[in-house]
Parts: sequence; structure tokens; C-alpha cells
Amino acid sequence: MYEAFSTLIGTISNVMYSYLLIIMLLAAGIYFSLRTGLVQLRMLPEAVRSVGERSVGKDSVSSFQALMVSTASRVGTGNIVGVANAIAIGGYGAVFWMWLIALLGGATAFVESTLAQIYKKRAADGSSYGGPSYYIQAALNSRALGVVFAVALIATYAGGFNMLASYNLIDSLSGYGFYDKYFFGPHNLVPIIGGASLALLVGFCIMGGGKRIVKVTEVLVPLMGVLYILLALIVMALNIERLPEVLSKIFTAAFDFRAIFGGFAGSAIMQGIKRGLYSNEAGVGSAPNAAAAADVAHPVTQGLVQMLSVFIDTLLICTATAMMCLCTGIIPGEGLKGAPFVQQSMSVVFGTVGPYFITAALLLFAFTTLLGNLFYCEGCLNYIAGRALSKRAMNIFRIAAIIAVFVGAQLEFGLVWDMADVLMGVMALINLPVIVILARTALAALNDYTAQRRLGKKPVFKAAAIGLKEKTDFWN
Repeated sequence: MYEAFSTLIGTISNVMYSYLLIIMLLAAGIYFSLRTGLVQLRMLPEAVRSVGERSVGKDSVSSFQALMVSTASRVGTGNIVGVANAIAIGGYGAVFWMWLIALLGGATAFVESTLAQIYKKRAADGSSYGGPSYYIQAALNSRALGVVFAVALIATYAGGFNMLASYNLIDSLSGYGFYDKYFFGPHNLVPIIGGASLALLVGFCIMGGGKRIVKVTEVLVPLMGVLYILLALIVMALNIERLPEVLSKIFTAAFDFRAIFGGFAGSAIMQGIKRGLYSNEAGVGSAPNAAAAADVAHPVTQGLVQMLSVFIDTLLICTATAMMCLCTGIIPGEGLKGAPFVQQSMSVVFGTVGPYFITAALLLFAFTTLLGNLFYCEGCLNYIAGRALSKRAMNIFRIAAIIAVFVGAQLEFGLVWDMADVLMGVMALINLPVIVILARTALAALNDYTAQRRLGKKPVFKAAAIGLKEKTDFWN
């Protein structure tokens, strides 16, 4: 039964990414890049400036805070393990396609986050909330499709992504001697004990306790991200003689079409796009949930900020992992992928300390990802219910999510990655056509923003300025 289910999910994943999503992601990215005049490059300095914009209300969420929420969700185990897997399966060329999907994805992220701001809803306390479900209902007048998207997001983040984060963390322990030592019958005790411990820790935090733990990780994760990039730079500097060869292989392998079409499921294109999408989430419809919470004077401000988050995630942190692995000369393959591949690469430069650092990074990234994922889910649960759920109903959901964390630690490599890819793909299949349909609204908002900037004004948005017919909670 398990093997049959695993094979089925793997087949669905291959079909989705071989035909549908590769075409849709690239087409949407190119379309938005052209329609916005390459906003991801043209307005990159403006995006950096927008990060420092203060919120209007005293206790409101600022652009920077919304950026941190979405970046915390994006930056996770996929930045380490996902990149290593893409290289191990797809080869050097996967890195190029990961870069390309991030570059094009910047424009996609801009459009979806701008739409989330335009159609955001006002809470009783004056704060804002929203996301794809809300702009689907407001602009397309389809609550049913909004509910379908909300269900897909919950399944993806509480199920697929949380199980994957748990698996990746436990898999990082497989390189240590104790991993294969402790067996009880046919079972390895490490996934059981490790999965249970992680599930209990997450449960302690999301069931009302653990505020101090959450606050500590909020400080440690950015520090770990900076330290991670610095160590990657050290690895590159110590192996500088390999860097030209590595870059050459990345670009030549990316266009080795004989290898690509000889086995497309494991090709550089598919692996690069899969892992790029999983890491930066541009077009998936997750980041708009965080973008809608920001208190800004113009929706485009937050669209630009969320565009920046894609670059931080992929062009900085994912590239750090890729260079860390490739510059050390370690040869990846079927027997060496995921966390062990990164750990072995680090051990070449930093000795026994390297693998421990990767494990610590994965622990922090996985933990904050697990908590951040549930933030997105709770908003969608309230959307489905049409009201704020009771504490009891929310606790039932949280218990189910905690169980998923434990289950994920027990699964195998192929199934856990394919499940995450398929569920994420379903979200993208709904969100991408919707934001293409609504693109005119986001583009009109961009034109309004740039027109005000040219006049030397601080852009302030009014729905009437772009002829928006739908009534909004904030911009009328």
C-alpha cells in the first residue's frame, strides 16, 4: 500500500512539473516581467528603500515586519536540503534554473503581493489581513474557489511542508554514528524519538506556551542566516581555484539538452524549478498572506518589498548552499544527497564542526518554518469558517498539525518530497491563473505609484485613481 501510494504521488509530481507548472511558471514570470517593464530589476533600489518605510499606525505591522514574516516562511530546510537535492539529482545546471525561476519569480511575487494589499480586509481592531482567497472572492466573485485555495494551502503547509521540514531535520542526523546504532526490531529509534521530541516542542509553542523559545528563535534565525552566508563565502574563498570551473559547469550543464530530454524527471530544468519554487514560493500564493498584514500608504510598496524577499531567499541563501557544496569538490549522487551532502561538503573545510553547524542551522530553520507555516493556515481556516474559529476548534487543528510533524519524521525521501511538491503545485495551479486575470489591477497600481514618484510625492493609494470597481476596506 505504502509503495503504491508513493509511486502514485511520484507520478503525479512528474506530470505536474514536466508539463503544467514548468510552462505556467516560466510563462507567468515572463509575462509579468514584460508587462511591468522588468520591475524586479528596474525598481530594485526602490524596493530596498521601501523596506524602511514606517507603518501608519503605532501598533501596525510595518513593511519590514511583513518582509520578515514572509522571509522566515521562505527560508527553511529547502534552502539547504532542497538545493543539495537539486544538484545531486539534476546536476550543476539545476542551479541556473533555480536562479532563473527566482529572477522571473520576483515579478510574479510583486503582482500577487500587490493584489493582496489592494483587496485586504479590515479586522475589528483596525489591523489588516488577506491573501489569495480574499482577492479571489473580491475580484472574481467566487467564494467557492477561495475556499478551494484555502484548503490547498492548509494541506500544503500544515501537512506537506511541515512533514518535509520534520523529515529533513531527522535526515540531517543520518550522518552521525548513533543514527544506525539504535534499532528496535525493524525500526530505527532516531526518527521516532526525534520526531516525537520535535512534535512536542512545536506543540508546546503553538498551544499557548513557549513564547520565550519563539522570541529566541526570532533572533537566532536571522543571525544564523548571516553566519551561513559568511561561511559559504569562506568556503568559496578557500576553494577559489575551483570557482571558475563551477560557474562554467552551472551554465553549460543548464543547456545540455541531450541530458535534459534523456531523463526529464531528473533533469536540471525540473529539479531547478521544483526546488526554486519550493524555496522562494513565488506564485504559490503563500507570501500574500503576510503581505496583506502590512500597514502601508500604497499597495505597490509591499509588492516591492515581497519581491525583495524572493531574491534574499534564492539569490543569497540558496546560492550560498550551492557554492558551499560545489566548491569543495564533493561528488553528489543517489547515495549522497540532502543534508548529508551539505554536511560532508562542510566537513572538508571545517572538519567535524561543519556537520554540527548544518544540523544546528536545520534545527532553527525547521523550527521557525513549522511555526510560521501554521500562521498561514490559521488565517485560511478562519476564511473557510467565515469567522474567527473558537479556541477549541483551533486547538483540534493544531493537534492534527503536531501529529503531521511526527509522521513526517517517519517517511521516506521520495514520498515526503513528492507530497510537498504536489500540494504546492496545486496551490500554484490555482493562484497563477488568478493573478494573470487580475494583473491589470496590479499594473494600474504600479503606474499610479511611479507617476506619483515622478512628481516627487510620497505615493498614497486611492482605489478610484485606477478605476477599481470593487469596494475595498482600506483604499476608498
